[in-house]
Amino acid sequence: MARLKDKVQNALDESRLLILGTQVFLGFQLRAVFEKGFERLPALSQYFNLVALGLLLITLALLIWPGAYHRVVEDGEDTKSVHEFATSVMEVALAPFAIGLGLNVFIAVDKVAGRLAGIISGATAAGAAIVAWYVSEAIVRRVHSRHEQGRGSKTEDSGSEQESKITDKIEHVLTETRVVLPGAQALLGFQFLVILTEAFDNLPQSSKYVHLLSLGFITLSIVLLMTPAAYHRIVERGEESEHFHRFASGILLIAMIPLGLGLSGDLFVVTRKVLASSELAIALAVGTLLLFYGLWFGLTSYWRSEHRHRKRASKRGSRPAVNA
Repeated sequence: MARLKDKVQNALDESRLLILGTQVFLGFQLRAVFEKGFERLPALSQYFNLVALGLLLITLALLIWPGAYHRVVEDGEDTKSVHEFATSVMEVALAPFAIGLGLNVFIAVDKVAGRLAGIISGATAAGAAIVAWYVSEAIVRRVHSRHEQGRGSKTEDSGSEQESKITDKIEHVLTETRVVLPGAQALLGFQFLVILTEAFDNLPQSSKYVHLLSLGFITLSIVLLMTPAAYHRIVERGEESEHFHRFASGILLIAMIPLGLGLSGDLFVVTRKVLASSELAIALAVGTLLLFYGLWFGLTSYWRSEHRHRKRASKRGSRPAVNA
């Protein structure tokens, strides 16, 4: 059985794989709105593009969440809770991604082969993803569970929680930084390219300023996310220390603040262009920002408080009674 630290590392590596696939579609959704061909799409396809964008932003928020949980709640320690949380979040995050994938397939096929073919193809793509990611896994899990029960107590549990080594903690915080960085890099590339499009020139001036502000937020996020690597080489000379672990953890959390603002800002620009409604665009952008911050900072801070309260209560309960 894999050690707990290896399970946590595998979960983080798998988050990176999922977020790489998400960023490709997220870049397409954002860029497509500014292409000339987007205006020629049926209204339904334009709305589906916006829905798919929202679903992929939800996926992105969920995939980044385990890193915040690991930093805030568990202070970078490898615990069974971190592994189970990352697993549960990735299971949920695949659902909006599958639906977004189906909507993208519908948009492409509808433009070339017609509405019926688009519906069939989109539903098939989403269904295939659901079967591959959920149905088949559920079947294999059930078979595997029966096999493990048959082995009984012969399986050694090597996943017990122990205090993590500083080497493992630093490896994990750098991996969590690499989970967030690709999405920010993809978005920044989109932001620079959009400025060169004809559709950008036709945006209201206020949308252009919001886009530039969002570009600045994403740039700041990328600079912050690259800082731990530079700090580790230049200041620490590659040495592993608790100070560097705390520094990298803090920088990762700080970088997520402008990342959420940049994503929400560009969602406002895209939504306003598609729906021609400033009020609805503001509502969706603010709602998305609240989702990001609520998951990354709100719930994790609450769980951190609860976690520390339980630890203090446990320590008080384990103290031996003092005889009068």
